[in-house]
Amino acid sequence: MPLRAAPARFATAPASGYSLPGAMRIIVVSGLSGSGKSIALNVLEDSGYYCVDNLPATLLIEVVDFLAAAGHERVALSVDARSAALPALPDSVAQLRARGLGCSVLFLEATPHTLLRRFAETRRRHPLAGAELTLAEAIERERALLGGVSQLGHRIDTSGLQPKSLRNWIRELFGLGGGTMALLFESFAYRDGLPLDADWVIDARMLPNPHYEPALQPLTGRDAPVVEFLERHDAVQRLLEDVRALLARWLPEMVRDNRSYLTVAIGCTGGRHRSVYLAEKLAAQFRGEWPVLVRHRGLAASGEG
Repeated sequence: MPLRAAPARFATAPASGYSLPGAMRIIVVSGLSGSGKSIALNVLEDSGYYCVDNLPATLLIEVVDFLAAAGHERVALSVDARSAALPALPDSVAQLRARGLGCSVLFLEATPHTLLRRFAETRRRHPLAGAELTLAEAIERERALLGGVSQLGHRIDTSGLQPKSLRNWIRELFGLGGGTMALLFESFAYRDGLPLDADWVIDARMLPNPHYEPALQPLTGRDAPVVEFLERHDAVQRLLEDVRALLARWLPEMVRDNRSYLTVAIGCTGGRHRSVYLAEKLAAQFRGEWPVLVRHRGLAASGEG
């Protein structure tokens, strides 16, 4: 259990009933091996979080108590499938939240193909692979073991994302003020598959396609000529208004259901024109009333996001 800039022993940790400061913020990082957990911890550490890696799930509350007694107000703890007591994690998170602490869970995942490619490129051994499991089998075994953890908080599908893009996503996600639900509008390309982190999916492929205009092909939905092209079509504006009205109607209900994040994924064929335009427009309409993030998977994969 590697510790970063921390005492290596917990012999003097107080009992789990220790009164923790209400301002303490805890982020539990989990997810599939190869999905970017190390990147997440590095980002949090660079932002002033005290980070603990590979923490056994049963020690979560004990370690939080210890770090609170040491005066740490921002703590990030990584728990993965190697923890034999993984089923205890949801209850431990619930106990911390019951104390009034800001305990967030970040779950990182990726498609099997992406994970196989990443392990092939880095030549690192999967923590669950061995004499009895192939790499592909270990990936699926880990996904099954973490099934109960993936629903505890915000999920990010890192498939196709460059490390720089993932770092930016995590910085902005946890840089927001608390107290309300954060909206993520995410454009994507259907040819690359549905994002795993999507809560709602909007299909924009039936709209007029700027790709067939030669002058617009190299541009994106953020460029003025593409915006002007799309805004000339009533169907685009009708879809935009329908999605806006649907979200405005149901967002308060989701807040009452204690949700912290909602990811609205908007897809078109190539993920560069129609979906980007709609994501930007929806974000502009809801920004100010809600904490809003905008991400473009098609542009991030090409280095533009």
